[in-house]
Amino acid sequence: MFNEYRKYITATDLQEFWYCPRFIYYMYVTRIRQYEEKRFKVQIGREVHKAKALEKEYLRKSLGVIKQEKEVYLSDDNLGICGIIDEVLHLEDGSMTILEYKYAENKHKFRTQFYQAVYYSILVDSNYKTNINSCYFVYSRSGTKPFKYEIKPKHKEFVKDCINEFKKIYYEGYYPKRTKYLRQCLDCTYNKICDKY
Repeated sequence: MFNEYRKYITATDLQEFWYCPRFIYYMYVTRIRQYEEKRFKVQIGREVHKAKALEKEYLRKSLGVIKQEKEVYLSDDNLGICGIIDEVLHLEDGSMTILEYKYAENKHKFRTQFYQAVYYSILVDSNYKTNINSCYFVYSRSGTKPFKYEIKPKHKEFVKDCINEFKKIYYEGYYPKRTKYLRQCLDCTYNKICDKY
């Protein structure tokens, strides 16, 4: 059962973690706020999600969809995670998958977006007693075609490891290593206060 006094990790939390684990340290341990809501793409992305949530119901028959659930809130008490999935799809063969809308172009598979979908697949697995092995994205700047990506057990294990490290930072005040993608440091809210090692 959902516990309002417990910190449930969200997909947004993990996206920040994947950007750089120190984001989590500065946000939750030092309580220094960041102001990502001012970023243009974040604002546009939220508007895309709102618009999709208000669209008329439809089924993606080309994917073999027989039932579609939109804006589905799920949680997992054992892992301490929760999230709202754009679409949970039930397929003709009895399997399930998820579909996410992104304000981006389909140039390549975005690492953080893919792992966000893996995170959601873990939530669906837990709540629907299934085993999702694929996900779909619709990149709103490239049209409405859904793009499919495979989800392997190793992807789910990676996300669960990240959840555990997030908890270590959040509950124990652990100071993690910074991202290995150093170009991201240039645009980071915490660039001026973060140790350069």
